[in-house]
Amino acid sequence: MSAWRQRLAHNSYSMLLAVLKPVYLMRLWWRGRAEPLYRHAMAERLGAYQGEPSAGWVWVHAVSLGETRAAAALVTALRAARPGMRLLLTSSTATGREAGQALLTDGDRQAWLPYDTPGVVNRFFHQFRPAVGVLMETEIWPNLLLAAKRHGVTMVLANARLSEKSSRQGQRLEAVLRPAAESLALVLAQTNTDAQRLRDAGAAPVLVSGNLKFDMTPDESLLDRGRAWRDALNRPVLLAAVMREGEEAMLLASVARQLHAGSARPLLVIVPRHPQRFDEVAALVQAAGLRLARRSSWADAPPADALAADVWLGDSMGEMPLYYALAQVALLGGSFAPLGGQNLIEAAACGCAIVMGPHTFNFAEAAELSLAAGAAIRVADMDEGVTQALALLGDAARISDASWRALAFAAEHRGAAQRMARHIAALLALREARVEKPLAQ
Repeated sequence: MSAWRQRLAHNSYSMLLAVLKPVYLMRLWWRGRAEPLYRHAMAERLGAYQGEPSAGWVWVHAVSLGETRAAAALVTALRAARPGMRLLLTSSTATGREAGQALLTDGDRQAWLPYDTPGVVNRFFHQFRPAVGVLMETEIWPNLLLAAKRHGVTMVLANARLSEKSSRQGQRLEAVLRPAAESLALVLAQTNTDAQRLRDAGAAPVLVSGNLKFDMTPDESLLDRGRAWRDALNRPVLLAAVMREGEEAMLLASVARQLHAGSARPLLVIVPRHPQRFDEVAALVQAAGLRLARRSSWADAPPADALAADVWLGDSMGEMPLYYALAQVALLGGSFAPLGGQNLIEAAACGCAIVMGPHTFNFAEAAELSLAAGAAIRVADMDEGVTQALALLGDAARISDASWRALAFAAEHRGAAQRMARHIAALLALREARVEKPLAQ
């Protein structure tokens, strides 16, 4: 591809983002109605930061909640490999920034990722001069990566994945994305398939290091609370985990068809993926004529009216291990609508049996491995998913076997955090050696 075509495409991309900047800011302000954190420190999105410029950071960018939780294991491993490191943690979403606070120690800093226009990203690198930058999973931002190269920042794409759908879309934007991918110093891919797609996109070198989500450790206190609530309920619990738009309506309709009047009704727990949809899903449940209890309405233990409810709405943040421990079976959100599926690894690590729909392209290899291990069941649609889940709830032996297999599957694939930390620490050591060599001479 010719250099002039790449420059033209890159300039067009930058101009488009500049034109859309007011829309971007208005959207953040609008989302701040439901999630006020979006309105916090908005100037950081445009490269305006408080404090004096500083250097030497280990910068990790985790766009949202899932990436931030996966990054926790990598940050822990990096601190072990590089005692005294200072972490700069950036996010793009309110849930990511809120979860990221738990990863900070004295001397660390948290900020919003800058908007991807040349002026804004240059101000970011003038303020923060990281020794290394680690982008999580799919975060390839053309202006950010090219500015990092100009500023001499070593950039790594960690826990990297690239679905077939995203690969096809990327080919249409190759003139913009290929130079950005080529600027990466190292890509640490989740699977061999991801690695090959990333190489085809222009990234090199690419190493396969596994999936950080296998190294996530569920909060034991949340697991204990979930088990205690299950005992208090004394009835089966079916979890609809991290549901996406349209899936809750399918679920409620299917449950209504399959649970007849007078039949034993398990507790249905629905946890939407996005907090701004909590009220919408609550309205759906009430319109279906079901008794609803919202998790946000109690603190330590569910009251009597919640214990008698038909549906619990999981309108809380950071409590997924609780919900997985509470339930015997989980329907995997994002997999029943064509949205690519959500992370099934956390459910497995909590010992929850998993029923997933046909759409798991965002976690294709993890889904196939879970099937091979007997840790999950794949179904064709929501109706079959509810049928299979209800059958599991009525078979204690199958539930016990599925739980054991899920735990074994999660344990078998651990170790990605240590592997990635070793590679990133080696890059840091190489950078330091290059800086110190002229002084030694």
